[in-house]
Amino acid sequence: MPPGTARTSLSFTEEMKGSVTYGETDPRTGEKAEGHRPLSFRLTITADDTERFVREPGHEARAEGWVDAAGHGGRRVVEHGTFNLFVDPTPGGDEDRRLMKYRLFYTDGDGNARTLSGVKNVLHGPPTRIWPDTSTLYVRILEGHVGEDREDGAEVVAAGVLHIRLTDFARQLTTFRTKGPDGAESLLNFGKFFAGELWEVYGPDPV
Repeated sequence: MPPGTARTSLSFTEEMKGSVTYGETDPRTGEKAEGHRPLSFRLTITADDTERFVREPGHEARAEGWVDAAGHGGRRVVEHGTFNLFVDPTPGGDEDRRLMKYRLFYTDGDGNARTLSGVKNVLHGPPTRIWPDTSTLYVRILEGHVGEDREDGAEVVAAGVLHIRLTDFARQLTTFRTKGPDGAESLLNFGKFFAGELWEVYGPDPV
């Protein structure tokens, strides 16, 4: 945007809860493996420039809040976090899949740097898949503060699955806020973007 142009930000708060197993590397196995431990987070996600957030392919926003890892220091502040909404895993290719990605840096109670790397898989299917897909986060806890470009070689400390509960989702809907000159329009544009991406994935196949 031209220098001096006022931006409108948008934010909302999300809370997810579930479990991970330390020593496990596969999220689906780690969710219910023997010895699994509770894990949760509460994040305020902020797009500082809503127009840019919707326009740019990475759809990246800030994620601030806490991670609560039972037995590993409890509630820990997110030191740096990012959130990506409806990212195309193969830009210009697969229109039937989108990813929601979370990357949270924190330090556990023993002073170890940790990264929570999570992904929601939004896959083509009937509309009944919308809630399970958009409310299920597959997570891995990594050793150190690990960027996406270094994740493939990172040590996995724990893995599991987090979910949004219906009561938490209802509360989340009340947390949307805008700040700036075009609040109502920005919120509407965000809603159109969100609904449009869902239609791209879950809408009927072309005849």
